[in-house]
Amino acid sequence: MENSAKETTQIVKGDKRVIKGWIFYDWANSVYNLVISSAIFPIFYANITEKHYLEKIEREGEALGPGESVMVNFFGFELSNSVLFSYTLSASFLMVALLSPLLSGIADVSGSKKRFMQFFCYLGAISCISLYWFNPAQIELGMLSVFLASIGFWNSFVFYNAYLPEIAEPKDHDSISARGFSMGYFGSMILLIICLSIIMFIDAKYTAVSFILVGIWWAGFAQITFTRLPSNKNRVKAGNSAIWKGFTALKKVFIEFRYTKRLKRYLISFFFFNTGVQTVMLMAVVFAKKEINWGDSGGDIGLIVAILLIQLLGAGGAYLMSFISSKIGNLNTLISVVIGWIFLCGFAYIITEPMEFYLLAAGVGLVMGGVQALARSTYSKFLPKTKDSASYFSFYDVTEKVGIVIGTFFFGLMENLTGDLRTSVLAITAFFVVGLVLLIFVPRKEKLTIETRC
Repeated sequence: MENSAKETTQIVKGDKRVIKGWIFYDWANSVYNLVISSAIFPIFYANITEKHYLEKIEREGEALGPGESVMVNFFGFELSNSVLFSYTLSASFLMVALLSPLLSGIADVSGSKKRFMQFFCYLGAISCISLYWFNPAQIELGMLSVFLASIGFWNSFVFYNAYLPEIAEPKDHDSISARGFSMGYFGSMILLIICLSIIMFIDAKYTAVSFILVGIWWAGFAQITFTRLPSNKNRVKAGNSAIWKGFTALKKVFIEFRYTKRLKRYLISFFFFNTGVQTVMLMAVVFAKKEINWGDSGGDIGLIVAILLIQLLGAGGAYLMSFISSKIGNLNTLISVVIGWIFLCGFAYIITEPMEFYLLAAGVGLVMGGVQALARSTYSKFLPKTKDSASYFSFYDVTEKVGIVIGTFFFGLMENLTGDLRTSVLAITAFFVVGLVLLIFVPRKEKLTIETRC
């Protein structure tokens, strides 16, 4: 919502009010990542599609065979419910990867980063609310809501991240990025506890109310951010040529990017290790729901408790990694964290019991917040001096989303081919190994900057 009387129109690096406003968007939108992507919706989706499928085969006089997966009919295709969820997320990330470079170029030349951020914020929030009416009998419409909510969340993040190098000096990027992720973890935990209280102490039939609360929380708290971030930093009037100017900005950034050896190598390594991170985060609940022996309860509450543990330790992990990076450097810290992820994937392959999953959740939480916050701030630090921050961050975002497309699709494909989710988890380890090797060869200093080339 625009409020010209209160909005900031110019950025002064280090402005505490602007920085706090920027950090608050993590508090606002992280409820999507926790409640919709990780915790309540995946469990709700698995339960409701399973119930619908079992009722259907019961009516047909059949039964679910040993080891047989729950199937759904999606536009005439029969496939596993977890495979459909994985493929839907892959498709949304592919769309984000296609949209964000062009939109970022337009945002840079027209100074409209905040307007794009607002649009995708509201698209995501409204799509979350629409999940209240999710119906497995009309699963195509339900998965459209999942698809659009994901696009809204991740595309708004492109423009959100692009503000970081504009609002703070490089020396402060690690701590500010960590504060943002920590705020997100704490905020999303509060809403998850509220949703969990409704499910446990009122009635589980009100589970879908959680999706309405996510949309309201996201759009509502985002107003703090939108009031404090500048609406048009450069005040450039792009007019009808905005799209062409957007392409021109992208081309300029791409040419510059080729000469930043450190940034380029870092982004390639980020592609691999972050593909592993995001795939594990997105598919963890699906894996635990199917592969952990929860007993007759189905483990729904146990899963949510594990996710709360991940969030709590993730907040601490973000600060811990920020502190460690101040002592040994960003790249050395990231190398250590990626090694941790490799061991965790190996552990996930062999676990079967709830207590083992809780131990895994604790380890994931500790390294998850650290790797996300540090990866973002490291990229921000490595940027050359530029006014095209949104375009540069679109490269970061495209790298992330293409990786997630490949990771989630690969995860679903491996299950489809082998019928075993554990094989999918083991295969994801390869992304961490490749990312680790590439990360080791990232130069500690930039060999050739834009300034020296020019």
